[in-house]
Amino acid sequence: MGKKGDLSAFERGMVVCARRAGLSISETADVLGFSRTTISRVYREWSEKEKSERQFCGRKCLVGARGQRRMGRLVRADRKATVTQITTRYNQDLDPFPVDERPAVKVKEGTGITLICDPPPHFPDDLNYRWIINEFPNFISMDSRRFITQKNGNLYIAKVEQSDRGNYSCFVSSPSITKSVFSRHTSLLPQPEASKRYAAYLQVKFPNTYALKDQNVTLECFALGNPVPVIRWRKVNEPMPASAEVSASGAVLKIFNIQPEDEGTYECEAENIKGRDTHKAYVYVQAPPEWVEHINDTERDIGSELNWPCIAKGKPIPKISWLKNGTHYTTGELRIPRLTIQYAGMYQCIAYNQHGTIQANAELKILALAPTFDLNPMRKQVLAAKGGRVIIECKPKAAPKPKFSWSKGTELLTNDTRRVFIWEDGSLEIINITMLDEGSYTCFAENNRGKANSTTTLSVKAATKITLAPSNADVSVGENATIQCHASHDPGLEIEFIWSLNGFIIETDGTDYYEEHIRETDNDKCELIIKNVQLRHAGRYTCTAQSIVDNSSASADLVVRGPPGSPGGVRAEEIRDTSVKLTWSSGTDNHQPISKYTIQAKTSLSDEWKDVKTEIPNIEGNMESARVIDLIPWMDYEFRVIATNTLGTGEPSLPSPQIRTEGAAPTVAPSDVSGGGGTNKELTVTWVPLAREYHFGDDFGYIIAFKPFNEREWRKVTVTNPESGRYIHKDDSITPATQFQVKVKAFNKIGDGPFSSIAVIYSADEAPTEPPTEVTAHVLSSSEARINWQPVIGQTVTGYQIRYWRSQDKEAAAHRVQVEQLDEPVRLEGLIPDTLYYLDMFAFNSAGDGPRSKRIEFHTKKAPPSQKPRIISAVKSGSQYIITWDHVKPLSNESAVKGYKILYKPVGQHAGTIYSTGEHSLEVPAPMEGEYIVEVRAHSEGGDGEVAYVKLTSDTSGIFPSIIGILLPTFGLLVYLEF
Repeated sequence: MGKKGDLSAFERGMVVCARRAGLSISETADVLGFSRTTISRVYREWSEKEKSERQFCGRKCLVGARGQRRMGRLVRADRKATVTQITTRYNQDLDPFPVDERPAVKVKEGTGITLICDPPPHFPDDLNYRWIINEFPNFISMDSRRFITQKNGNLYIAKVEQSDRGNYSCFVSSPSITKSVFSRHTSLLPQPEASKRYAAYLQVKFPNTYALKDQNVTLECFALGNPVPVIRWRKVNEPMPASAEVSASGAVLKIFNIQPEDEGTYECEAENIKGRDTHKAYVYVQAPPEWVEHINDTERDIGSELNWPCIAKGKPIPKISWLKNGTHYTTGELRIPRLTIQYAGMYQCIAYNQHGTIQANAELKILALAPTFDLNPMRKQVLAAKGGRVIIECKPKAAPKPKFSWSKGTELLTNDTRRVFIWEDGSLEIINITMLDEGSYTCFAENNRGKANSTTTLSVKAATKITLAPSNADVSVGENATIQCHASHDPGLEIEFIWSLNGFIIETDGTDYYEEHIRETDNDKCELIIKNVQLRHAGRYTCTAQSIVDNSSASADLVVRGPPGSPGGVRAEEIRDTSVKLTWSSGTDNHQPISKYTIQAKTSLSDEWKDVKTEIPNIEGNMESARVIDLIPWMDYEFRVIATNTLGTGEPSLPSPQIRTEGAAPTVAPSDVSGGGGTNKELTVTWVPLAREYHFGDDFGYIIAFKPFNEREWRKVTVTNPESGRYIHKDDSITPATQFQVKVKAFNKIGDGPFSSIAVIYSADEAPTEPPTEVTAHVLSSSEARINWQPVIGQTVTGYQIRYWRSQDKEAAAHRVQVEQLDEPVRLEGLIPDTLYYLDMFAFNSAGDGPRSKRIEFHTKKAPPSQKPRIISAVKSGSQYIITWDHVKPLSNESAVKGYKILYKPVGQHAGTIYSTGEHSLEVPAPMEGEYIVEVRAHSEGGDGEVAYVKLTSDTSGIFPSIIGILLPTFGLLVYLEF
């Protein structure tokens, strides 16, 4: 390390511990050899940071032993022997959970509970929390009843049920270091008790939250209660952000890409039938600086004023600082009342707040020059219309700004408040032009650095005039309209016609509705044709004849008659169970009287609008109210009104506010009443639930009446679930397969509906009491077996279930085959070769499963040979082919070869001739035409082996790539040598 106090011995950038626990400042200075003044300054900086845990820790803190923060004060040194930076190093880590046992938790059913995670020391803080129940990897799924907060990992159960019994472990993972740990288990023991209802109580509440613009924000809110509370979110006095998303059954609100306008008070509400609880907190959205307006390279005249805007937005509001040529210049607004050469240079505007800094650079150039027209000379000729107005521009480049004067020929011009004006920027304006104004005009510009002039010629032309103005027109929708416009103009100039409707220019090219026709004669003429006129084409049409020097305009109105506009202010009043009074106000009649109105409605169950009946069948055009009848009781409705006249039907009105009709007793009975089946001692009744439009009121449900066939008294039960279509009555006195009469009716809080027709059903059968007998397994091959049994006699049996599993597997892993053939054998396929299997089976019916049969064993045969035969020759001899192959030698775990199977078939077909032989060769007929395939496979008690094949044609030579065959035609011999 070098001598004490000699920092030159340290490597640049080396990190050295500057303090040990328990050492004073002076002791630490002695250890490192620094002056006590230097160390004191260093520690003062650290103590300021330690005053605020949030400021010191920033976003990440590492916790060591419980209750202590693991941190080190570090000094960075360089070879100049100066302390240049103080930093803190944290090691990324996730400690294991303590090994201490966690006590069991006993809780009454129906109450809420919180299981504490208490994560171990870790860094960084980006942990993911889950909970395991009983064994890994059985993770708990969050729903409306269970919630895991990602703030500290605690598990909340709103209402404990017996199904929650088990051993719970908190599972913590760190995506930063890909490490996971889990706690010792906590046993949750629900205690049976009559469920008591209690009001919603918020257990997880989100705090005031700070976020930066464009970050994602997560707010958590969860309540305990019985029944399980419903969580709702809202932003107080404002709509929810468009990017907000509710998840985890309402417990989590995520705001993606948060913006400053999303700041505000957010509220979560938990509610059940016993009460509600709410919580509010503020979400603050801050942002780094962003430019609203920044500086750009600028040229200004010497002596002029400069207000250089540099504006940034952010939260907190950014501060502005200026640099000139790299040196601090000023803060806030930059304003220079009179520019001189010394102000020229490179400027930098810096906007900053606690979240960031932005900067903009620009060069300021100060101009000082005599007037010159070189860059912007005056036009050689300026045209003007007689009786009109002209502006002749004079814009020399000069700094400072010059003084201007004008002359016509040799005559000096002065400001004449009646016709001639010299503007401040040097331009010359002449109004009410006459032919005498023609001539040569010169502009003079002069400043303290020099003077210059430039000359132009003014030429006066005849004015453009409308000679035939457009005329007003009146047409109906679908007709064509023609508007004419004639104009005169100077013969030496060209004109064009421009049409506009209500001030908006009409594009006549490439449109389906407008055409423009222009005829050039002594006076130019133009026609605008509007084809298939629609209501939107009504309005004021303006024709403008325009030349390069002036223009003239004239207008006319086009009236379009058409179907009425949509009525307004549709409102429902005097609401009853099947009727409602509807009022509205008439819309525009579009110049044709309204003859009638049509009323339509739609319910909350459908998006389709349908015509509805009214007390007065025909609603005349002068009416603005009507009573709608034959509505469905206790139904949500919206209404709209449509007007009609002799020219057609208009657009519908906007829908009325939604209303709900009053309730009434049901009038429709449930349909398809039936049932039967189930388990022993049960009577199952089913029906088709009534659709929502037939409920007619709140507290809707069903009354089921039933009785044995030979009894007179009906028993009645109530089902309060409006969506239910099934009821199961359990009674130990019910005998199997007893005939019952059943009928069902609907009810609501207003009254009962009619009963359905009486249906006859039977109580559940008794489950089989006997198992199948004489269960046997006949092994067919290495992968197949046939199962036989004697069926159960004298009992109702729907089918049989066969279970089989390998001897080394657990019974729970058994494969199951369900069959409805009561006495036919079943073939098991896909078995593993050379394996001992266990098998049992049982009968079942709608009442349940019968007892299992006696377990049997069977052993599959060894696998067939995996080696396929190697065909060594295929030789044509006369009308036969002789196919020869090598003998297949099975492996030790494979079945012995009993022979060979040969399939002879045409190419492309599945069917063919099958041969069987114990030899290594076979003769097959030579193909008369086309191609045939010969497939050869070894056969064993374990099944058939792999296939080898050869393709035969009428000209097959019998020579194969691995064989040299020499056929001696005289003797019909084949001699081959194999390589």
